[in-house]
Amino acid sequence: MQVNSQMKFQTVRGTKDILPAEIYKWQHIERTVRSVCERFGYTEIRTPVFEETALFARGIGETTDVVGKEMFSFNPSMEGDAMDSITLRPEMTASVMRAYLQHSLQTLAPLTKVYYFAEMFRKERPQAGRQRQFWQFGCECLGSTAAVSDAEVIAVMSLIYRELGITSATMKLNSLGNLETRKTYRVALQDYFRPHFEKLDAVSKERFDKNPLRILDSKNQSLAEIISDAPRLVDFLDDDSKKHFETLQSHLTNLGIAFELDFKLVRGLDYYSRTAFELVSTDLGAQDALGGGGRYDGLSTALGSESEVPAIGFASGVERLLMVMEKQNLFDHLKPQPPVLFIAALGEAAVKVAMTEAYKLRAKGVRCEMDLLGRSLKSQMREANRSGATYTVVLGDDELEKGIVQLRKMSDATQTQIALNEIIDKIQVGK
Repeated sequence: MQVNSQMKFQTVRGTKDILPAEIYKWQHIERTVRSVCERFGYTEIRTPVFEETALFARGIGETTDVVGKEMFSFNPSMEGDAMDSITLRPEMTASVMRAYLQHSLQTLAPLTKVYYFAEMFRKERPQAGRQRQFWQFGCECLGSTAAVSDAEVIAVMSLIYRELGITSATMKLNSLGNLETRKTYRVALQDYFRPHFEKLDAVSKERFDKNPLRILDSKNQSLAEIISDAPRLVDFLDDDSKKHFETLQSHLTNLGIAFELDFKLVRGLDYYSRTAFELVSTDLGAQDALGGGGRYDGLSTALGSESEVPAIGFASGVERLLMVMEKQNLFDHLKPQPPVLFIAALGEAAVKVAMTEAYKLRAKGVRCEMDLLGRSLKSQMREANRSGATYTVVLGDDELEKGIVQLRKMSDATQTQIALNEIIDKIQVGK
């Protein structure tokens, strides 16, 4: 087949094809995520790829870069729509909470535990591990205020990475206290940074009034010393938050999950409370976060709920995880599964029989391949070698007439004469 060398269409900048040669890596991650989450009792949720823009403005925060600069938003211009704007989802937490409230999931069970593996969209400058269309996985636990639910969510995240072979990442942990805690802390931060205001970079100056807690997120190394001497939020915690934080640490210690306290780790919006955590890897450079999460008890009321829904969750980027796993050679032990049998058929009658036998094998769960291009026997056997098939059989006029074929084991070239109708019984799957 000729491919047009003048073809001009390519992927849009910031997007990426996931080709057959690499899809097994993605599938390995997805299988692991699903397996771990479901062992913890989490059930998959899937939400629409776009929502009302107002949902994310409230759910992520209008002062954040995501809402202010990075969302793909547009007017739907569709008859019957009352929305002014819709947005391709930049994250999943707001969508999950919207689904929880819309469908009254609290009436089905006092605790709702869900996970997802889905694509997101942000108008960021593309770079290694960061695309405009990207994939995230995560889980959300809604309905519990107890520190044990925080510990479980962190345990889910930790076990996923452990089973994927990531051992060099560090779990960082902090507590944000309650709303009053952060109001007091916000004032203390502004008082501290005010004398240093002229030394702050443009982004931090913008955050000074809007969201001073996010100055602590700065990756600008020239501000590291100033930030390191800033007041610590943990010193402002109320008694209940202190107890919650101590209980969480005790649970994690009992589970053998290592963590480091990082008092600069914050979530700047008012509906975040208490637990904040992040998994970082030195293999990612300055932008070192593999994923993170926290408690967001106030999100439900920010989205219009009359009552507060206690909730905690995490989200992790798949592309960034792939980078780390590839750097650590964690895919080397994985190989796409080759066919168990390759049927080389010569002639129209043989092709019909080969198709039937292949279908029977496939229906029994056996990977089987046959030629679809009408190639010569030599070319078909070359393809059987390339495919890595465990066995091959050749079907031609003689074999059809006698009802007998030679079952060839490719690893040592040994052959066994069997009846045509015995192929299924003689195939040893995986050997």
